[in-house]
Amino acid sequence: MLSSMTSLLYPTTNLTQVEQLNIVRGEGIYVYDDKGNRYLEGLSALWCAALGYGNDELIDAITTQLRTLPYSHMFGGRTHPLAMKLADTLGEMVPVPDAKIFFANSGSEANDSHVKMLHYYFNVTGQPKKKKIIALERSYHGVTVAAAALTGLPVMHTHFDIPVDALGILRASTPHYYHGQQDGESEAGFVERLVQELEQLIEKEGAETIAAFIAEPIGGAAGVVVAPDSYYPAVQNVLRKHDILFWADEVICGFGRTGNDFGSTTMGIKPELMSLAKQLSAAYIPVSAAIIPGFMYEAMREPSNQLGIFGHGYTYTGHPVAAAAALKAIEIYQRENLFEHAAKMGDYMQSRLQEFAEHPLVGEVRGKGLIAAVELVANKERREGFADGKVGAMTKQFCQDQGLLIRAVSGNCLAFCPPLIINDEQIDEMIFMFEAALKQTLDYVHKHNLMT
Repeated sequence: MLSSMTSLLYPTTNLTQVEQLNIVRGEGIYVYDDKGNRYLEGLSALWCAALGYGNDELIDAITTQLRTLPYSHMFGGRTHPLAMKLADTLGEMVPVPDAKIFFANSGSEANDSHVKMLHYYFNVTGQPKKKKIIALERSYHGVTVAAAALTGLPVMHTHFDIPVDALGILRASTPHYYHGQQDGESEAGFVERLVQELEQLIEKEGAETIAAFIAEPIGGAAGVVVAPDSYYPAVQNVLRKHDILFWADEVICGFGRTGNDFGSTTMGIKPELMSLAKQLSAAYIPVSAAIIPGFMYEAMREPSNQLGIFGHGYTYTGHPVAAAAALKAIEIYQRENLFEHAAKMGDYMQSRLQEFAEHPLVGEVRGKGLIAAVELVANKERREGFADGKVGAMTKQFCQDQGLLIRAVSGNCLAFCPPLIINDEQIDEMIFMFEAALKQTLDYVHKHNLMT
């Protein structure tokens, strides 16, 4: 067990086990530690390094902007060309009608902003009771106070006194057929039941009290949960019937990750609100966006005029360097046809990972495009996982020892999310290292009689 020798407080870390890996540089899809060891970045760091490391175009765009205008705020209508251009670019890309774009720094901040704007909108339109938000169990939407309330992971709530009830956060079942199915239930029956449960929840709470339903098109930290194809279209029908907005958290799924422009496209969602971050700048600079439909913006304009201000914003909203990075990243995505490349490489990665489906430790292999998970189980027949996520954590460490960086999420789910620039040979390299780590895990499990 290591203890910190610095003053650094680490995020989302066991505070008794810090400084496990010291990364000092990156090149392409690889990073290197302080001992010179090379690692394939199998999770794009934190689902975000879409263009890998050392992209000269991005570096040049950032450097040029630093020399031209390193900072300018946007309070009181002050602006600069890059923020306006980025907003217009995103407005043309996203499937939100007459989209208006608010910039922030992280996915958490974008989601926090959405919560506030939903409150504002329904207050000024004479619907002050319409504040509740439906979020999925096991979901992840960030760690600021409001975003953590949306998040459905208990570890993000324990000891923090997150005001889940005060903010009116409701929970719907995670659309994960593998674990959520009841005995003998078909996938179609599973979807029908979850949609009925959603209807019942809305009827119980009152549609007049519910503002929005939030979901990641594919749930990342939930274990890369891929809903059945019919789930989100059916949910959307229910929401429209009850005048509830669909809010797509595209922080992970946006910009090619699922093989399309957005995860909403892949999963058949037509959202009214969207949250973007991570791949928006390929992680080179922090930036995020909260996207609302034009009708929300129009409703909020006159009330802000009456007050003299729309009282929400961040010091670094629309930061010129972040805007330059995002514009260049989008340019590269489009010019290099990286969404199409991600679809092709994603098909290959999914097929290679499916080779492990019959492995004695593997319960399910799932994913879309270049995001996937391999879930480890103690009993395949009963879909029974290992206790405490320790086997998943061990497999993750074995992968690291082999030279592959991935994450264990939602217990024993090994998540894959490599940079969009990965090629088939590098996917083969990733699979080779994972196979070796899985063999080490199986040996350990057998040695300690952990199968049930």
